[in-house]
Amino acid sequence: MSRISVTGRRVWVTGASSGIGRAVTVELARRGALVIASARHEPELSKLARECGGDRVVALPFDVTDRPATQRATDEIHRRWGRLDVAFFNAGTCEYVEVTKFDSAVFERMIRTNFLSMVYGIEAVLPLLRQSPAPQLVGMSSTVAYRGLPRSEAYGASKAAIKNLFESLQIDLFPESISVSAVCPGFVRTPLTDRNDFQMPFRIEADDAARRIVDGIEARKPEIHFPRRFSLLFKLLTLLPGRLYIRLCAQMVMRP
Repeated sequence: MSRISVTGRRVWVTGASSGIGRAVTVELARRGALVIASARHEPELSKLARECGGDRVVALPFDVTDRPATQRATDEIHRRWGRLDVAFFNAGTCEYVEVTKFDSAVFERMIRTNFLSMVYGIEAVLPLLRQSPAPQLVGMSSTVAYRGLPRSEAYGASKAAIKNLFESLQIDLFPESISVSAVCPGFVRTPLTDRNDFQMPFRIEADDAARRIVDGIEARKPEIHFPRRFSLLFKLLTLLPGRLYIRLCAQMVMRP
């Protein structure tokens, strides 16, 4: 597929009030895109819209885990624009599992917030994307989707589900020329990763991540993964035999 600039394109970004979503919204506006920015926190979205200036960014608050609210948000986009060129479903959260206190509620929250919210969004937005001359569907997964990691039973499962979903959509939407991209970042400095209690190698800043994501959207890449020195290394590790991979990862959490 040929490269398509985001300038003048109509883009919807969820999870836009902080972290990667906020930085991507700023980068899109800087490159001349028209952006609908969504999240639950209206004050942060309004502040973001003011900072971007002009009419480039419009705040549209709602809860992505609410299916009817997602449809209402899409109806509002249709009312404003009539179509959508790019949908970037970025909203999500992270919780880790402690196997000594295994709690299914953590899995329910991760699947609902990270995965089902994206399914609701895709369901609602596909009719709008089909009105675009060059539609794109983009979803936030993670490098943790490549293979299991310590304490990532719930978070990793939700991100692996997203990656698998988008790989399937790449096939099924290909006849309609709808470009589908899965974003698989390593560690990015955000309020979410600031809560992590472990080392995060090669962590990059959110504005750096945003530039890479928007570059990937313009290039219509099936997978947008970065930083490459981390993501490519992780891809190589996933090729290790199962027993060796398990032993290496187990050493990461073993107590002296």
